[in-house]
Amino acid sequence: MTYDESVQYLLSLGRELASPQQASATKFDLKNSTALCEHLGQPQRAFQSVHVAGTNGKGSTSAMLDSILREAGMRTGLYTSPHLERINERIRLDGKDISDEEFAAAFTRVREAIEELLASGCLAAHPTFFECVTAMAFVYFAQAGAEIAVCETGMGGRLDATNILLPEVAVITQIDLDHENYLGHSIEEIAGEKAGIIKPGARVVSAAEHLIARVVIRRRCAEQAAFLVEIENAFFLEDVTSRDGCFSFTAISHDSGARVPVALRLPGRFQVRNALTALAAARMLAERGAPIDDEAIARGFAAATWPGRLERIGARAENRPEIYVDGTHNPAGAREIAVFWDQFLAGRNIYLIYGAMRDKAVDEIAGLLFPRASAVILTTPLQPRAISAALLAEMTAHHARHAEVIPDPSQALARALELAAPEDVIFITGSLYLVGELRREWMSRKGG
Repeated sequence: MTYDESVQYLLSLGRELASPQQASATKFDLKNSTALCEHLGQPQRAFQSVHVAGTNGKGSTSAMLDSILREAGMRTGLYTSPHLERINERIRLDGKDISDEEFAAAFTRVREAIEELLASGCLAAHPTFFECVTAMAFVYFAQAGAEIAVCETGMGGRLDATNILLPEVAVITQIDLDHENYLGHSIEEIAGEKAGIIKPGARVVSAAEHLIARVVIRRRCAEQAAFLVEIENAFFLEDVTSRDGCFSFTAISHDSGARVPVALRLPGRFQVRNALTALAAARMLAERGAPIDDEAIARGFAAATWPGRLERIGARAENRPEIYVDGTHNPAGAREIAVFWDQFLAGRNIYLIYGAMRDKAVDEIAGLLFPRASAVILTTPLQPRAISAALLAEMTAHHARHAEVIPDPSQALARALELAAPEDVIFITGSLYLVGELRREWMSRKGG
């Protein structure tokens, strides 16, 4: 199949469940992924892997670790989701998106396997969008000769399509409330799903802060005889400084006293915790024979980027304000944005463009962000599951000093540019789909 045909076929499977009500009627398990990859020759066993689960921070942590591994000279795969602008972003080799031709080839192979399995009765139903793309990533990494792949889970962990991996290191980032209709309505339930990636005898890095989540992860590690490193007990920091919201520091090992200088390009105080998580995972990989030294670690952090997450896409100029984008879709992420605003944008007018999906905690997010903004423009991401701007206004506008409803995202951005002076800030957040739309639009303007 061609690239366009492959993408359209995948999208026809449904990117995500259409509604929370469907979640209760849908059975999740690993049968499809197991059968599909067995039929494909177990491509996920052709390379080493790091498996990353969590509520927030798993994408940034994965990107940092991938950068470190590349700086160490390893041929790397990186599998993440969702994508910002093009589906190819989900599957990367040596830091580059899979090409259209390679994408089509991987899809064709996976689809042929699915048809054979369906015909033989080995699959009861067609694999989902995520199951298909996961299998494609494994096939591509194996064929391309990746030495190691950093693979991010989709939503959960225990029943995630990626959980057929047998990783060198399992990583669990921050855990908070999100996707409750799928993963459970408590920190304990959600942590249990994320901790499901911990296999017998595994080596595990945890950055979870919630005490309940930490207890769940410790219990799972004990049950699986897994070796656990919690980053609070692994490092302490010295010489912490920041510039333009990006932090630099020296991480010092509690055990050995080894010192690693870290200078991040990713803004936000929360990225310090993600960096320590990636550092602990890199140390574990080095202990297991990976050619990673402190110089590669430092270079990897300095080079790591993660578009669409607290990213400045428009610099302040004589005739325009700074523009930031961040795919913040849960209250934990909104709290981190609020901290960033208070630390680095204090005293400046913030014009907030916000749009979200129907299943998100929009009132809580609005309560954290809207009072801090000079004006809020509510819009509708171009995605079937998006909440309409009008309904969003009914639910959240009471939190704002001034709110406007502009359903079209492009027009919402144009309105924010009208309102904001050069010394002000435009901040686009909520759904990653919205961030991707407006990031692409702004970048297409040569002034972006």
